[in-house]
Amino acid sequence: MERQPDQLLEVSDEIATALAERRPVVALESSLITTDPSSETASLIEKAVRGAGAVPATIGIAGGKLVVGLTDSLIERFASTKGIPKISARDIGGALAGGGLGATTVAGTIVIAERAGIQVFTTAGIGGVHRRGEDTLDISPDLLQFRKTKMTVVSGGAKSILDHRLTAEYLETAGVPVYGYRTDKLAAFVVREADVPVTRMDDLHTAARAAEAHWQVNGPGTVLLTSPIDEQDAVDEAIVEAAIAEALAQCDQEGIVGNAVSPYLMKALARASGGMLPKAGRSLLLSTARVAGEFSAALSAVQAER
Repeated sequence: MERQPDQLLEVSDEIATALAERRPVVALESSLITTDPSSETASLIEKAVRGAGAVPATIGIAGGKLVVGLTDSLIERFASTKGIPKISARDIGGALAGGGLGATTVAGTIVIAERAGIQVFTTAGIGGVHRRGEDTLDISPDLLQFRKTKMTVVSGGAKSILDHRLTAEYLETAGVPVYGYRTDKLAAFVVREADVPVTRMDDLHTAARAAEAHWQVNGPGTVLLTSPIDEQDAVDEAIVEAAIAEALAQCDQEGIVGNAVSPYLMKALARASGGMLPKAGRSLLLSTARVAGEFSAALSAVQAER
């Protein structure tokens, strides 16, 4: 029986053709465009993916559709429109019903990417278990979605304000394999590495074979491939830890709780880094995009061998 078109998906011709021909495609989140309100960053990331041999697929929600492959004009709308809601996996239904713009997060993007048939996604940093998460149970929906969605997520690890040890523990419990590209330790966003061991992968073809074997044996689920920030662009770990410790103490004093904590920590980190954070973030975005493009090409080659 011929497969019926997905009425919720709006896939660009370039991406649809690439998927039909089993060429490498890399999904990208649109929430980045609204966080850094400039279409230039999105363009640079797409260019990095293309330079690595894959087709970029920036994903968002617009006009009641799951849009896979935002046009340049739509990216400009996302960058220039204020107040666009961030859409995680649980928010997709409401965003579609509302008919407006929705900027997809990690969890929201990989759900849509999987629906479109894309198997690789990249982001600078994933969510994770928050500091003091053993008490607050504050865990990013990204980690929960990894248990269900067939995807390789190429990232610079969990964001620096999170608890990397607890994040790694959760991923282990959830059965999510975590690989380090040319490293034995978990990448830690703008800090190069955390003192958390991971399985080392020195070449992307081996990593692609590992991902494919994982899906064949375990079924759907995410494989996490972490790639550290370039050493010359990394922020010193001591600066990060001191800034976060001080900011958490101030949160206690001022009664800052819940969703207000993360933005507070990020602002404190930005101040403490002396302006290094934007440069580090951009470096990480571009390096992970390149690795994701190369990995996607390797995965396509591995799957063609079957």
